[in-house]
Amino acid sequence: MAASIATRASGVALYVGVLIVAGLATALAAGPEAYGVYTGLLGSPLGLIVLFGLTVSIFYHLAAGLRHLVFDSGKGFLPATANATAWAAFAFAVVASLLVWAGYFLLSGH
Repeated sequence: MAASIATRASGVALYVGVLIVAGLATALAAGPEAYGVYTGLLGSPLGLIVLFGLTVSIFYHLAAGLRHLVFDSGKGFLPATANATAWAAFAFAVVASLLVWAGYFLLSGH
């Protein structure tokens, strides 16, 4: 049940992510000052937390989609298998996000 709720929640978070990207494009079109303010907001501690949450949402939604693709083939419905794949999706989302952000911080020199 938690995996199903998390899949829907990550989908909603991805809609928010699209709005953030649209805001970035709008700020870019508005000029250097607006773009600087917007990227400064995204680079703030709160902005980085939001972006990290979006990264987790992207990876979780990907893993949950693959899990459901397997379900569509008629496999993975045993309770033990379904629970294991749910935990694997959560773990993948966290580990993949940490790796992406570690790479970002290492390459950007933060």
